[in-house]
Amino acid sequence: MSDITLATESRTDLGSRPSGRLRRSGQVPAVVYGLGADPVSITVPARELQHVLAGESGSNTLITLDLGGEQVLTLARQIQRHPTRGELVHVDFIRIRRDVAVAAEIPVHFEGEAVGVKDGGLLEQLIFGLPVEAKPADIPVAITVDVAELPLGGQLRVADIALPRGVTTALDPETVVAQVSVPRGLAAAGGEAEAGAEGAPAPEGGSAAEESGE
Repeated sequence: MSDITLATESRTDLGSRPSGRLRRSGQVPAVVYGLGADPVSITVPARELQHVLAGESGSNTLITLDLGGEQVLTLARQIQRHPTRGELVHVDFIRIRRDVAVAAEIPVHFEGEAVGVKDGGLLEQLIFGLPVEAKPADIPVAITVDVAELPLGGQLRVADIALPRGVTTALDPETVVAQVSVPRGLAAAGGEAEAGAEGAPAPEGGSAAEESGE
């Protein structure tokens, strides 16, 4: 995973009004913290940061911030956006090291058509983002899981997901990620079929016991 470098400017005027002026000028107020260093208030170009966050790796993109000549490797966290316009309002950047694992959340994608879906079931995804820990360069863009063998009523658990080398998750292995549910109509039809089989009339001529006179 290649790094993205963003230029920054120091920020001394804090508060909502100065921050509003910065946003109108195309800058995003931000803070850099972590690794025992004092927090630093900065601004970054809104358009460039938006382009980075909209990329394949999203908020897990490694971003090198140029802090007045100091190159600092970071990840964007606590990304605040305007509730209706979606514009970036504020971002926290955490300092990271390439040799130390960090927490991240990666999207879970499915491929293949589940057998249970072909049988009339509905595939339900319960977890869309998997929390993981990995060294920055080992954070995958996404986790793709083949669900083709998932039967009607079957469940996919965290334990069933093969994580890349160097990637771990603290989620309970029994946590359900997806399942193929049985629609109510299909379940009712199945129950009626079973009931019909149990109450089926005897063949013509009566039972063997009746024929023997018992």
